[in-house]
Order: sequence, then structure tokens, then C-alpha cells
Amino acid sequence: MTALLERGDRSTRLEAFIDAAFAFALTMMVIAGDRIPTSVDALVVALKSLPAYALSFLLIVRFWAGHVQWSRSYGLDDVATRRLSLLLIFLVLVFVYPMRMVFEALCNSLSGGYLPANFSAKVTDIPSLFITFSIAFGSLGAAMFLLYRHAWRLRDALGLSHVERVETRFHMFGWGLIPATALLSIVSALLIPARGQSGWWMGFPGYIYFSLNITAPLLAWRQRRVIAAHQRMFDAPT
Repeated sequence: MTALLERGDRSTRLEAFIDAAFAFALTMMVIAGDRIPTSVDALVVALKSLPAYALSFLLIVRFWAGHVQWSRSYGLDDVATRRLSLLLIFLVLVFVYPMRMVFEALCNSLSGGYLPANFSAKVTDIPSLFITFSIAFGSLGAAMFLLYRHAWRLRDALGLSHVERVETRFHMFGWGLIPATALLSIVSALLIPARGQSGWWMGFPGYIYFSLNITAPLLAWRQRRVIAAHQRMFDAPT
């Protein structure tokens, strides 16, 4: 539940372009890629890629939904907004395949090889794969962070209420956790030796992203408490 008002109640050409670009990014990750199944066995193999596709789909939708919420909340359409929004689209389109590859590797590892990883990689390639994904994911989070920071800098011009200012700062901090986590992943990928003896530690740069499933709910809980405290303070009789 958001306390932000809807200032962007009209769709702009920029928003229409962004929606179309996100939709195009999703079509680039079809289950079977450019290989159309010609038999039942081939269809089964293609469907085994569904979990990796679903994870990639959810990740891209997360950023699309985040941008929609930002657009509806602030209704900005200035030069900085256009540049940051186009940067977000550029990053999604460039890094859509590294995202899919990381999720395929994750599903392949967790399923003991039952779910396929439709690419070949040596053990020494794993750090590069994680670093590429971290750059992608971190850059997307940084773009959303900069959009919220831009709205925060215009808080007076937008006429944000006290509660809206609190929520804007929490959104800014929440998106900022993504590049911070990505940086930790890159550091761990560089420090952990890329050899079979490293065992499950080889996957640690990827597993570190599960921490967002803890920090994000904690941040949302803290946000609700701070907003409730502000509302009680301003609603209290004088």
C-alpha cells in the first residue's frame, strides 16, 4: 500500500515506448529460444527451461512495475527523466541474456542437472558469468535509484507531503540495496578461486542475492512503522 499520490495519471509517449521495450525484452526470452520443438521429446526439453524463463520474467517485470509506480507517483517528464528511463531500457535489452544464463545455471545446479543450462561454460568461466550478471542487475537497480533521487531533489516542486517524502526516501534506499548487493557479489566472485575444490562456494556470488529477500521485507516493515509514526504525529490534536 503506497501513500504516494498519482501525479502521472496520463500515459506519455515515453511511457508507451518503455512499455513496448519491456515487452520486447520479454519476447527475447521465449522458452525454446530460436529452436522450435519438432517432437515431443524436444518439447519436454524446451519446457525444462520454463523455471529459468519464469525467474527472468519476474525480474524484468519487477523493474517494469517499479518504473510504472515511479511514473504514476511523480508524473515527471523532463530531460533527466527521459535519459534515466531510456538508460533503464538500454540496460534491460543489453543484459537480458546474461540474466537468463545465470538463472539457467541456478536451476541446473539446484535440480542436480535435471533442468538444462542451454550454454556451455568451464569452471573458470563462472566468475565472469556472475560478474556480468551483477553489473546488469546492479546497473538496473542504480537506474531506479537515480530516478527516485531525481524525484527527491524535486520534492518541493512536486509538493510532496511529509509521508510521501518518507516513502520516497525508503524507495530510494530500497533500490539502492540492489547495486550494493551486486558490488558484494562482484567482490566475492573475484576472491573465490574458480576451481572445482571450491565446491558450493563457487555459487556464493549468486546466492548472496537471496539476502534481498530478507532486507527488502525488513525495509518495508520499517517503512510502515515510520509512516505510521508520522501520521500519528500530524494527526495528533494540538
